[in-house]
Amino acid sequence: MVDCPTELQSSIINQQSKIENWRSRFRTDWLLLAGFCAFLFFYGLGYFGLVGADEPRYAQIAREMLARGDWITPVLGGKPWLEKPPLYYWQAMLTYSIFGVSDWAARLPSAVDATLMVIAIYFFLRKFRPGLHLDGAMMTASAAGVIGFARAASTDMPLAATFTIAMLGWYAWYEHDARAYLAGSYVFIALATLAKGPVAPFLAIGIIVVLAAVKKDYNLLRRTLWIPGIVLFCVVTFPWFVAVQIRNPEFFRVFILQHNLARFGSNLYHHKEPLWYFVPVTLLAVIPWTVLACASVTQTVRDCWTRRHQVLQSEDALNVFLGIWLLVPVIFFSISQSKLPGYILPAVPAGTLLAAEYVRRHLRDNGSPGATVAVLHAIVAAVPVVPALMIQYLVLQHRLPWGRAAAMSFGFAFILVIGLALSLLSRVGWGGLRFSLVPVALGVAAVLRLGAPSLDATLSARPVANEISALEKTRLPLAVFQVSRELEFGLAFYRSQVIERYESGEIPPTEHLLLAPEGSQVEIAKQVQGRRVSYLGSFAPQGLDYYWVAGENH
Repeated sequence: MVDCPTELQSSIINQQSKIENWRSRFRTDWLLLAGFCAFLFFYGLGYFGLVGADEPRYAQIAREMLARGDWITPVLGGKPWLEKPPLYYWQAMLTYSIFGVSDWAARLPSAVDATLMVIAIYFFLRKFRPGLHLDGAMMTASAAGVIGFARAASTDMPLAATFTIAMLGWYAWYEHDARAYLAGSYVFIALATLAKGPVAPFLAIGIIVVLAAVKKDYNLLRRTLWIPGIVLFCVVTFPWFVAVQIRNPEFFRVFILQHNLARFGSNLYHHKEPLWYFVPVTLLAVIPWTVLACASVTQTVRDCWTRRHQVLQSEDALNVFLGIWLLVPVIFFSISQSKLPGYILPAVPAGTLLAAEYVRRHLRDNGSPGATVAVLHAIVAAVPVVPALMIQYLVLQHRLPWGRAAAMSFGFAFILVIGLALSLLSRVGWGGLRFSLVPVALGVAAVLRLGAPSLDATLSARPVANEISALEKTRLPLAVFQVSRELEFGLAFYRSQVIERYESGEIPPTEHLLLAPEGSQVEIAKQVQGRRVSYLGSFAPQGLDYYWVAGENH
């Protein structure tokens, strides 16, 4: 009689203790994820200016759409720019409305999207593959491709994030047959379509078709084609596509025929690369988890070959799905005649999830990594610290320097390699994998703190625009002559004005400023024929000169 209340109280206390421990672990997970994503994706977004052609171009399109109050037609230089759908532009317009127009605000949508993707992976693993859910999320966040594009003002991360969530939702439905997951998958594949176009549903269909073929279960395709889901997809995507077509009758020709079909089937936009291009790009994008991802693919293929039916019916079927998800985009974009690194980003989360599953399987089976896997992983994870520490030399001199600094960097990387290998081979086992995050954090910090000034000076239009503004007493039109399109688009954003191009016949009739490569005086004189030209200065890091050009009547 006395023991019953005591046992009941003990059971209640144990249950409360378990709940409190669960809450404590959950809070710890969230603190780690929040801190990790804040550093990798948000810290130092404005340390260097927008680079390349896409970043300033997309940032400026969002600014012009916001200024016009137009949420339908993307506009650049006052003219429709119909290459991409509007999801990134909408996100950037919101950040501009809240924080004002700046380069870091233009990059903020990608950082937010990457964070949402990492959170979705955490919840997916926590529910369906618990035990390594925090590690899997952090592995995805720390992949080189994810970090790079999470800090870029482009459409690539919005596509990758929404596509990843859609694929996770589809697999959750496939494994547990809950229609809510399938509905969510349709919504996010629709958002992915608004991020970059029909490539999103095409890739999703390709992945599911290949999985159905491997399983020899073609009924899977019929069950996936769910009428309410298709309705959801249409509700999300059709309003914008219909509205933009009505306002811009050329939209179908420009967007579908030129920037999707022609871009895929020809070298129209001069992005020709060899057939094998995306193999090394994918391997680099998954760093520091490349070795584990490759080991996971190898093991999955071997398992499928030896015991196909059992693998496809067990919880390891996720590895088959992830392997297909990784390979389909690589194969698809390898066939394309136009290749850019960002195309492969939707496949990167599949690679990091394969690496996490490889670790989880070995933990489940009480296994340990072999010496070869451990050492190769340590090398791949630690060696990138060297170029990160030498980033300013690479940018300015296009080579690794030799001397004390180089020796220290290589020595530091060697110590990291030994530490990683020993941690994986020791009794600590797979827990030592978290040590792999150390070189990632060091590499990001080095690029931001050491390399940002050099990157800004040599690759961005921001310092050039600042110097030009300092020369002006009153704001003048700006033209360029024989400079890169990247610089032209960058100046358009940082100057917030249309940039005229001499070689296109766009020579302003009024007085204006001109930017040209060093030593271009003779060519400039031929272009303006008799108009007064005054040299104002130069910007040595990019080999540029500034000129004042008088109006036609002066």
